[in-house]
Amino acid sequence: MSATAVHSLWTTAAAADPISKIPAPKIEYGQLSPTLIILGAALIGVLVEAFVPRKSRYYAQVFVSVVALCAAFAAVVALAADGYGTTKAHIAAMGAIAVDGPSLFLQGVILLSGLVGLFTFAERRLDPEAHGNRVDSFAAQGASVPGSDSEKAAVKAGFTTTEVFPLLLFAVSGMLVFPSANDLLTLFVALEVFSLPLYLLCALARRKRLLSQEAAVKYFLLGAFASAFTLFGIALLYGYAGSMSYATISQVVDGSITNINPALADTMGNDALLLIGGAMIVMGLLFKVGAVPFHMWTPDVYQGAPTPVTGFMAAATKVAAFGALLRLLYVVLPGLRWDWRPVMWGVAIITMLGGAIVAITQTDIKRLLAYSSIAHAGFILAGVIATTRDGVSSVLFYLGAYSFVTIGAFAVVTLVRDAGGEATHLSKWAGLGRRSPLVAAVFAVFLLSFAGIPLTAGFAGKFAVFKAAAAGGAAPLVVVGVLSSAIAAFFYIRVIVLMFFSEPRPDGPTVAVPSPLTMATIGIGVAVTLVLGVAPQYFLDLANQAGIFVR
Repeated sequence: MSATAVHSLWTTAAAADPISKIPAPKIEYGQLSPTLIILGAALIGVLVEAFVPRKSRYYAQVFVSVVALCAAFAAVVALAADGYGTTKAHIAAMGAIAVDGPSLFLQGVILLSGLVGLFTFAERRLDPEAHGNRVDSFAAQGASVPGSDSEKAAVKAGFTTTEVFPLLLFAVSGMLVFPSANDLLTLFVALEVFSLPLYLLCALARRKRLLSQEAAVKYFLLGAFASAFTLFGIALLYGYAGSMSYATISQVVDGSITNINPALADTMGNDALLLIGGAMIVMGLLFKVGAVPFHMWTPDVYQGAPTPVTGFMAAATKVAAFGALLRLLYVVLPGLRWDWRPVMWGVAIITMLGGAIVAITQTDIKRLLAYSSIAHAGFILAGVIATTRDGVSSVLFYLGAYSFVTIGAFAVVTLVRDAGGEATHLSKWAGLGRRSPLVAAVFAVFLLSFAGIPLTAGFAGKFAVFKAAAAGGAAPLVVVGVLSSAIAAFFYIRVIVLMFFSEPRPDGPTVAVPSPLTMATIGIGVAVTLVLGVAPQYFLDLANQAGIFVR
């Protein structure tokens, strides 16, 4: 074939389909503003690390992060007030992002959790000063080998790892996109964007560096497996439906799709692709929420990570992952309800019972809270299984209540210290109520909320999810949930008895006096616990209004 012939073919093809027909992407920047603000601030944080002198970095990073989180929350409130959670709910960014009630509600909770978690990141008064410099919970130099000369030199020079603030913001940006993703590719990108910063943050503890790095490696390896499962599931679902879009997959699943091309007609009848693909994606999301049997990483990572990171991760990751799970099951796979509900029943039951029973044997306060969080994942799954609007709103309310109680509880754990840093062994908490009645009383409030005692947020949340589950035909699940709550109450009450009715040990830990930052975190946690427990109706109504997914 001559060069001229090839050239004429090329020009003919171009003439038949001119480049002007390629549509320009239409992005609604205003509706994506919460995520864009956080991403912009994270990039500014990276520049601060590069260009601001070391002495000023901490203050610059805290300022940028707080302003960004407040501005992004204001943007979420403005969008909700403008009706984007109800009447104007729609799919933005060319089908990639859903702007609707659940996504705005969860984004608000994630941003507030991030802000409250940030206060514990910025705390610098708990440890004694090292070489005349105030220190925080994070390693002096993340890249140095634990115990090496370079680490000792970094501690002596008074270095602090201020990179934790942009890492927190990157994690938050991924979490904002995760529950509002409206196609499988966006879901996967968001999953990686919030997971990778968390793997790094887990490795940066100032004390117990080796335990912290071990936790990070375990989290990274198991997280990589979970991501691989998710990605393989996405590939199978794409093969089944010929599209990444939630709406199209949903139409193919329930058979309501009209324009079927021949390639799609071949795979549409192949239920193996659909069932295995759907199961693999759900598996990846259940790993993130810490449901049994995908919970193995939770206790080790919670124990080894710096406690501020544990608190933030325990709260915000659950909110983002449950949001994504709800959207996947309610928007993409409602046509498969009879297939996924029995499986979810099994997962919820073993998660509630497994978390509650294993927690009884724990002797470390952070591991105990880790197993408690596994049991809570089971309680929230009971609301997911309801498959009603009340089910969605009860899960939203529970996530909002649970996140602040969790961050508050881990903030209290940072205060109880001995010569080696945080005193997390339960035996050291004996008699804490006599040594520091206020701290012990606050921790008791959080534990009572976890146990679901009336007049706390935990009771209102459990009541809402169990009521929705019973109305959705899952009454036996509620019975298991109540039994699990009774088992769980045993070990929460045991800690309270240990604090108030045991003799304090002479060599016991001291309670550090925190700065106003940690005080604010704990104060907000207590306030949310009591307000949502005593007068939950306004927030239940808010969650109910936000409980409708846009399709």
